[in-house]
Amino acid sequence: MSKLKAAVIGVGGISECHIKGYRQLKDDVEVYAFCDINPDRLKYMGDTFGIPEERRYLDKDEMLKAHPEIDICSVCTWNSAHAECTIAALNAGCHVICEKPMAMNGEEARAMKEAADRNGKLLMIGFVRRHGRDAKTLIDFVKGGFFGDMYYAKATYVRRNGAPGGWFGDKSRSGGGPVIDLGVHVIDLCKYIMGNHKPVSVYAATFDKIGDRRHLEESKAWVSTGRAKNDIFDVEDFATALIRFDNGAIISLETSFSLNTAEPRAEIEIYGDKGGAKLGDEVTMASDLCGHLVDLSFPSNKNFVFEESFDAEIKNFVDAVLGRAECLAPAADGVSLMDIIDAIYKSAATGSEVKI
Repeated sequence: MSKLKAAVIGVGGISECHIKGYRQLKDDVEVYAFCDINPDRLKYMGDTFGIPEERRYLDKDEMLKAHPEIDICSVCTWNSAHAECTIAALNAGCHVICEKPMAMNGEEARAMKEAADRNGKLLMIGFVRRHGRDAKTLIDFVKGGFFGDMYYAKATYVRRNGAPGGWFGDKSRSGGGPVIDLGVHVIDLCKYIMGNHKPVSVYAATFDKIGDRRHLEESKAWVSTGRAKNDIFDVEDFATALIRFDNGAIISLETSFSLNTAEPRAEIEIYGDKGGAKLGDEVTMASDLCGHLVDLSFPSNKNFVFEESFDAEIKNFVDAVLGRAECLAPAADGVSLMDIIDAIYKSAATGSEVKI
């Protein structure tokens, strides 16, 4: 069987994780073509990864028309281009993995899923935390009945000085701040582990109290490849929300780019009537056995490992395309997540609970 030919639309920082993931699968995949609207970045990435100049494009439609042999496509653009680029690739006959968040809103997300269904192609969403060894461990415990009825979770992703700059702070391109950039990771991870129940309502608040702290010299947690001194920052810097599901479970969210905390962290906590767990710097679990409170630990590392998890995500995408595995992050889950994001921003704007 010939190798799958992979194209990447948007070759900014996160695309390197996709490209390296494909290159780990050299028996199945050829990294074939790049597209980006920034000619300097396109040249740099093309030179770095050995893409011939005749397969480097500034226009996605031109690339897709010139190369109908492309089989799979990673969409790694800024958020406002996700829907347009994904739909174009699906219509051109490609299977697509689109970086999170799926889109700017639920309406765009539904249009993307409809394009995938209409063309009979796979659309996978880049919920990389689903592919970490920590998430896989907890899923094993869910299947084993360790948690019992999971009724409450805390989803926390707070940075002290972590506005990436570039397009991330420009609402016209990002769709929002830490909610849509960071919150998606921990909301989705909680939702996934708890059984992907249907969200029914949200109460939320967002704040713009500190801004992006561009005047501080301390290094950022994550920096956009397009960061500049005159970047726009018109998004929230902190948000909190309560998300209710149709089974009665609740997820509590806290997320920030800028926050006066001495403990920046990315973690989730899951609570059931039989057991609980925390995924942070390490995996810890708690229950009661034989009349005693017990904490569980592991003899091997179960923690989230960034590059390993991206490699696992890309492998799952390729394996799903080839019929070897079930896609772990289907488009329908991305649509549901975008409904939650929409409701968070609407609730924050109105000061009222929003039904989904």
